[in-house]
Amino acid sequence: MRIAVAGGTGTVGRHVVEAARGRGHDIVLLTRGSGVDVRSGVGIDQALADVDVVIDTINATTLSTKKAVEFFETTTRHLLAAEKRAGVAHHVALSIVGIDDTDTSYYAGKLAQERLVRASDVPHTIARTGQFHEFAEQIAAQTTVGPVTLVPKTLTRPVAAREVGAHLVDVAEGAPSDRARDLVGPRDESLADMVRRMFAHDGARRAVIEVRFPGAYGRGLASGELRGGSGRDTARTTFDEWLRTDHTPV
Repeated sequence: MRIAVAGGTGTVGRHVVEAARGRGHDIVLLTRGSGVDVRSGVGIDQALADVDVVIDTINATTLSTKKAVEFFETTTRHLLAAEKRAGVAHHVALSIVGIDDTDTSYYAGKLAQERLVRASDVPHTIARTGQFHEFAEQIAAQTTVGPVTLVPKTLTRPVAAREVGAHLVDVAEGAPSDRARDLVGPRDESLADMVRRMFAHDGARRAVIEVRFPGAYGRGLASGELRGGSGRDTARTTFDEWLRTDHTPV
């Protein structure tokens, strides 16, 4: 099967590429490095020639509702329009569990993306997963000032990006189903505790202070909804196992 991966060099995309190649699939990277700009639409039509499935893992880091919605709507429209022209048989969109009641900030962008995918004529599957173990690295890199790291109160059930990548290939190999079963990690966690354990593993002496974000976004992070509901599948790799295998000290 010929699979195009949007964001194929990113946190999850690189694991999608690795898993798909390991199963013998032909991979097309939809990245600026390969001459494709999904945000502007440049190069997508040429890249999708003879492609069977598109897996969209493209991402933007922002807490702005306006910027998140604009980014995910723009990239999704460009992908879906090009897929329709090319006759792509399956669009797989990566999303996040438990965000339905948090239509603001970054999650507003993901919900806007889901709405466009569902309204499209392109056969599709939305695959929601828990936040990634790698989220601890990303937060620490953004919120550390000297010896102090501020972490938003977040109750989650994180999953390794490597397992998410394999899961997305599983979904791509199946028939379009509108919504795949959610995938979450094996244990309930708090983000602040994850960052503390990561620093201890790395030998970093930093104080981790948990803060409650204001507004609907903060309520969503702290609510436990990001741990997912019923009808979910459970990945195998715990956060501590991930620290010993895939983590790169920050």
